[in-house]
Amino acid sequence: MDSLLPCEICLSEEIIEGEKEPIVVSNGISKETDESYGDVFLPKCHRGAFLLSPLNWLTVLSKETHWSFVFGVIVVNGISQGFGGGTSRVAIDYYWKDVQKVQPSAAQLYQGIVYTPWIVKPIWGLFTDVLPVAGYRRKPYIIIAGLLGVVSMLTLSLHSKLHVMFALLVMTAGSASVAVADVVTDAFVAQNSIAKPALASDMQSLCELSSAIGALLGFCISGILIHAMGSQGVLGLLSIPSLLVLSVGILIKEIPTPNFAYTEVHHKFLKAGQTMLSTLKCPEVWRPCLYMFISISLSLNIHEGMFYWYTDNKEGPSFSQETIGFIFSIGSVGSLLGVLFYQNFLKDFQFRSLLFWGQLLTGFAGMLDLILILRLNLKLGIPDFLFVVLDECISQMIGRIKWMPILVLSSKLCPSGIEGTFFALLMSIENFGLLSASSGGGLLIHTLKVTRTEFNNLWIAILFRNIIRVLPLPLLFLVPKSDPNATILPSEMLKENEVMIGLKEADVELAFLVNS
Repeated sequence: MDSLLPCEICLSEEIIEGEKEPIVVSNGISKETDESYGDVFLPKCHRGAFLLSPLNWLTVLSKETHWSFVFGVIVVNGISQGFGGGTSRVAIDYYWKDVQKVQPSAAQLYQGIVYTPWIVKPIWGLFTDVLPVAGYRRKPYIIIAGLLGVVSMLTLSLHSKLHVMFALLVMTAGSASVAVADVVTDAFVAQNSIAKPALASDMQSLCELSSAIGALLGFCISGILIHAMGSQGVLGLLSIPSLLVLSVGILIKEIPTPNFAYTEVHHKFLKAGQTMLSTLKCPEVWRPCLYMFISISLSLNIHEGMFYWYTDNKEGPSFSQETIGFIFSIGSVGSLLGVLFYQNFLKDFQFRSLLFWGQLLTGFAGMLDLILILRLNLKLGIPDFLFVVLDECISQMIGRIKWMPILVLSSKLCPSGIEGTFFALLMSIENFGLLSASSGGGLLIHTLKVTRTEFNNLWIAILFRNIIRVLPLPLLFLVPKSDPNATILPSEMLKENEVMIGLKEADVELAFLVNS
């Protein structure tokens, strides 16, 4: 009995008690029908089995999709976005502050500009969907993304006196490399979500778990690395995750598209645009998209103002580089806990209910920053370090719980044939909201005259941010009440889009991944 997996233990107990569940025979194999994962039927207890047996959970995902899909998610989401993103977040903060010596409002604006490649993700998605390179639809774009990331990070590392505009351009190119790789991964996730609807939440959980764990490791060592090598040295090390992305492009299996008619590319681009436009006109699509954009854009980002205050010697707590990295790593722990909590307890709840509580709790969590800035925590006998750690953990956990249903909802809105492009379009809408939030936050702290050494009005910025975070609540009627296991788009629309786009060859790779 000790050698059995959790699911097998439950089955054994049911057999002993004589209470057998209905059996379904698929491909000659008897399978329990409690929980369906595509063609594989697993008992209900498997829903949280990855906590006790993560290897078993990954094995199920690998069998239902393909090992290269799981490998690509771990590298792109876990190592490149998670570990690389966590490390670069701290390194870039210090790069703007210590190397370029810019004001916090300017740094906040630059961070928004660096994020612009994520806004035009539909362009990358269109290329990967309709324009193969040397007969391959995915591999070349991942390879290009990896090479671009390597060149960008090495440029920032090796040139100590880059002009601020050129440094901004190089950082944007590095961001583009991560965005392109992310588009390819999103395409696989969206395709598999349509082919295996019951696995949609699990695949998003894999993406977010990989990202959270990677970010945790990145934040943990970021402060130590910056103290030892400086921000530019750390940026140079980030060429390694880009090399791993390059390896994904080389190793991933893909069936080439023979005799591709490149003369029809223009026609296919037009068809893809028409399909996206017709899908966006569907009320089931544009209504939640509008809510997601408003909700994200009103969550103003004033991170740079807080970072400059964290490291200030006079008015702030003057945290060291190692402490900053540790604080952000604790935030990643909170993010990871949020993903686990969603996966085990919340993934079957209705979208509207989850977003209501997520939006409300996000506003309340922001009040912790206000308590810290006003130094009320010291009056309560709580040291700055302990309070900041708790603040970061709670805020990230709530933010992740709010973000997970948005990702699952987005994957449910993608029509067949252009999954990668449309999911990228949805993500670009949300990323444009993030750009608006970052730009609005930079404008806010600039208006309140928060500088490198002046933080008297920072508490006003925090209070204003917290108030407008709850303003989208009356618009929740735009979000469907359905649960994550239901199909949102009409079935006839999915079939119509698949025929109209004329891109059924886009499903060849998915069929290969699943059948393999």
